Formats: sequence, C-alpha cells, structure tokens
Amino acid sequence: MYAVEVDRLSVTYFETRALEDVSVNISSGQLVGVIGPNGAGKSTFIKALMQLIPAQAKHIKLLGQTIDDSRSHIAYVPQRSAIDWDFPILVRDAVLIGCYPKLGLLKRPNKQHRAFAQACLERVGMTEFADRQIGELSGGQQQRVFLARALAQEADLLLLDEPFVGVDIVSERVIINLLRTLRDEGKTIIVVHHDLSKAADYFDELLLLNRTVVAYGAPDDILTAKQIEIAYGNPLAFLQKAEASS
Repeated sequence: MYAVEVDRLSVTYFETRALEDVSVNISSGQLVGVIGPNGAGKSTFIKALMQLIPAQAKHIKLLGQTIDDSRSHIAYVPQRSAIDWDFPILVRDAVLIGCYPKLGLLKRPNKQHRAFAQACLERVGMTEFADRQIGELSGGQQQRVFLARALAQEADLLLLDEPFVGVDIVSERVIINLLRTLRDEGKTIIVVHHDLSKAADYFDELLLLNRTVVAYGAPDDILTAKQIEIAYGNPLAFLQKAEASS
C-alpha cells in the first residue's frame, strides 16, 4: 500500500510556479527525505499535501484516502520559524494538544490522556521540562516537544519540515533515532531535509526536488554527481555541503 500518492501536483505563487507536475508514490513504512536546493519547493510540497496552501493536482491520496478523510491519522510538524514561541503554554499542555483530534467535539482530556502525553514526553527525553513554558526551551528541545505532540496524535503518517535546523547534536540524535523506531513500527515519515552529507545515513529513500521530481529512490541512486548536477546545477554541491558540515 502506498502511504502517499501524488499525481501532477502543481503550486503557483503570484504567477510563479513553485511546483510543477510533481508525481510520486511513497510506500508505507518508509523514512523518506525530501531534498533539493533552496527554493526547490520542498516545504511547499509538504504544505500542499496537507492542503495548507492552494494547489492543483489530478489526485492526492494520503493513507489511501483524501486529506479530509485521513487528516486525523496524519501529524504535521512545521518549521520552527513558523511557530509563535511567545504563546504562553506549558510543555505538557503543548503535547496534550496532540490528543485532541481523537477526543471528539467538546470533550476534554482525562487522566489517561494526560498520562499518555507524559509517556510521549518521556520518549523524546523531555519529561523534566514538562512544567516549563515552551518559549524557555532551546531550539532542539522545542523540536523534541513538537515531535512528542506528533506521537500523542498516534499518527500513521508524519510530515516534518526541517526538524534538524537549529537543533543541538543531542536532540538531533534523539529525533533521528525515534524516527527510525517509528518507521520500524510501521509508520511512514517524510522529512524535509537540507543536509546532503547525512541524507544517505538518515533515510531509506530520497525525493530529490527542484520544482518537479528530479529523482526518487534509494540514497545510493539519488546522491550521484549526475542527479545532483541536474537538481543543483553544480556537481560539487554534495561535496561542498559535506565539507561544510564536517
């Protein structure tokens, strides 16, 4: 079964094509990295899947259904820059929000829901920060809290937009190890990622975008000089990014 089916997806911003005729099928139980140069439409792709921006497509199916029918089974973690970190909310309450889609109209979380949210915090190593304001945390800690919220949703498909940007090395290791565990549990995870030097180690498959699909498949087939030159216009882009990260 495909977790994501996209046929001829296009997005236009102010008469400029951000994505054009993107078609890809992603199998269930995969940890997939979405890579490409700046302005390639990586974040736009994730937002279009969630219908957070206007888009045109022959069809988009998530978990075999339309987004309206599958939304409660999908967790979306936006870029940190898109979140209002000044909003006065405690870490434990931010995670508890992940339980709300399954509560039903006008119902409030009970003791079991709160215990489950606490267990999700424990999985990301953030239990001791439960009573902190979320704005007091470091970038890596904030990202781990939002991943805990995604866990609380018990989603089958997770969409993460640049989760490793601005995080410390400890948080990065916690996040990638948890994503691998979720993959092994049968979840499908799609991650917008910018660091080519870690892409082969982190992901089962890579979707290489530059406004359209350049290539999709195993990292060894995607991270070649030919494919990188097509996407980035520079066959040395991979080496340059790897050296910058070392």
